[in-house]
Amino acid sequence: MPKFLLLRFSSIGDIVLTTPVIRCIKQQVPNAEVHFLTKRPFGTVLKNNPYIDKLLLFDTSTAEIRDMLKAEGYDAIIDLHHNRRTFFLKQSLRRPHFSFRKLNIEKWLRVNIRIDRLPSLHIVDRYMATVSSFGVTNDGNGLDHFITNNDRQIIHQLPISHTGEFVAIVIGAQHATKRLPLDKLVNVCQLIKQPIVLIGGKEDYQTGELIQRAIGDKVINWCGRCSINESAAVLEKAERVITHDTGMMHIAAALKRPIVSVWGNTIPKFGMTPYYGNVKIPNRIVEVNGLSCRPCSKIGFDTCPKGHFNCMHQQDATAIAAEV
Repeated sequence: MPKFLLLRFSSIGDIVLTTPVIRCIKQQVPNAEVHFLTKRPFGTVLKNNPYIDKLLLFDTSTAEIRDMLKAEGYDAIIDLHHNRRTFFLKQSLRRPHFSFRKLNIEKWLRVNIRIDRLPSLHIVDRYMATVSSFGVTNDGNGLDHFITNNDRQIIHQLPISHTGEFVAIVIGAQHATKRLPLDKLVNVCQLIKQPIVLIGGKEDYQTGELIQRAIGDKVINWCGRCSINESAAVLEKAERVITHDTGMMHIAAALKRPIVSVWGNTIPKFGMTPYYGNVKIPNRIVEVNGLSCRPCSKIGFDTCPKGHFNCMHQQDATAIAAEV
């Protein structure tokens, strides 16, 4: 029985993007046993995944469970993170290992010198290439995210006005330069005719309250109210999802929801757009083209390095709402 250890320590979206590898190994390698190692806060993302035989979690350092990992005697380590921490872990375990192509140099060139050597390849395809030597191929079924009926109970708490078709808007993102400014979010909500449910973390609650007060009862602010999987249940129920380039975007794609993704300082060419595999789902990308300063980072900043934040201030709220 071949035993695989998959490594991806963070974050929500990146972990969801590894799920085709998990599924395809389990389904295509006879009698495969799949273990997945990640940081404890992200265990929720994978805890219901039926293709994982053992979900391994650590708090601050992989040293916490290194002896246990050595005892497992893995046949192969699949490194889908490929950073300094996973390098030292692989060296300590002394097992055959395979790492995905991270494209750090190509991204640096695109951000800092405006030289585009990025391949037209989604990160899922780069993840899948890591296991090609085992005869594993992409089955085209997209991403996975599994939620329980208990998670779905949150839907019953929606008011009657939102029990039919509604639009879910994910207003948060880890970095401010990935988020629409408050006035743009309010404008988008004003232009959408359907009821709206706002999704985000506790840090997005106050922004959600300001939007709700500006719009009225058409908007329900559930930022900070739902767990990750309860938020996923809301996305699953939504007619359409508007979202920034963030982890919940990838969860919405895993749930096969139609998505309008709004891009600020990052660009789709980095290879992390909503991914459906071969499944045909309506998907629209909204971005401000022609800005010489974009992308300013492969991840994001707390504030615009140039001070003008044109990649979001110049977004067309009417165009975003029209996609809905």
